[in-house]
Amino acid sequence: MNANFSLPLTNGFKRMKKALFQPFEITKWINVGFTAFLAGLADCSSGGGGGGRNSGMNFKDINWDEFFNFPETAWEWLISHPFWFSLIITGVLLLISIAIVLSWLNSRGKFMFLYNVVHDRDEVVFPWNEFRKQGNSLFWWKFFYDMFIFVLFILFLIYCFGVFKNIHNELIPKVATFSFVVGIILTLIGLLTLNGYITLFLNDFVVPIMFKHHLSATRAWSKFLMLAVHNMGSFFVYGLFVFVLYIAVALAVIIISVMTCFIGLLLIMIPFIGTIVLLPVSYTFRAFSIEYLAMFGNEFNLFPVQNDYQINKPPIELTD
Repeated sequence: MNANFSLPLTNGFKRMKKALFQPFEITKWINVGFTAFLAGLADCSSGGGGGGRNSGMNFKDINWDEFFNFPETAWEWLISHPFWFSLIITGVLLLISIAIVLSWLNSRGKFMFLYNVVHDRDEVVFPWNEFRKQGNSLFWWKFFYDMFIFVLFILFLIYCFGVFKNIHNELIPKVATFSFVVGIILTLIGLLTLNGYITLFLNDFVVPIMFKHHLSATRAWSKFLMLAVHNMGSFFVYGLFVFVLYIAVALAVIIISVMTCFIGLLLIMIPFIGTIVLLPVSYTFRAFSIEYLAMFGNEFNLFPVQNDYQINKPPIELTD
């Protein structure tokens, strides 16, 4: 199938406009925003740091021997300071526990938000209970996948550390240094791209398939992969198109932030408030993905006229 993005994106935008602005209801906006907040809890990776401190950084001044001996030095320090060692372990376990709880809420929230987008509702309790099994299945799939990615990332870091240590100790010929560095960079880019596509497909297509057919995450992945194998080009371009959309949204946020003297940026940075402010964006993206999936046939269409929930309202008319 040829990739067609304009029609599903237009329909997704119209669904958002009808659901949130025709008419505008603050209660509905907050309820739907709450489910969108849950759906995005564990998806946002916090990062960043001060950018002005490295202006005077000179790599020649770094003591590379101390840097490459840091793991041994840190381990010896931890062994000799059992109290701090126990405190650090406790803190790490606490952070892991919080991350697990957020991931569990996020998994259930994805179905809550999807339900409201599909049926133009602002329900919280019903989809929370209705999609309990699917939410738990999604949570466990993500849990084991995240563990796999974490282990893979640690092994990759260990490999990179060893390579650069050998380069520093001149155990690797200078002729081969460039090849090693390029290989590491290309591998990192490939792994990040692959992980990005898996995460995107999970949220945009696998979760809707779980929603429609009440499947487990594994069975939904199997169903999606059978579809993707025959439409690899379309789904690959879909990922690029979504990436461009995110860049466009980020640029729009930056422009609006500058125009509002960064007051808008401060609002967006507040967790729940930011979701409420950007609800039209997240709603459009959610509607766009399931509109795109519906193009592959009724088996993947989440917008039936008659559905299992017997919605007592006519289907959405996608008119301007």
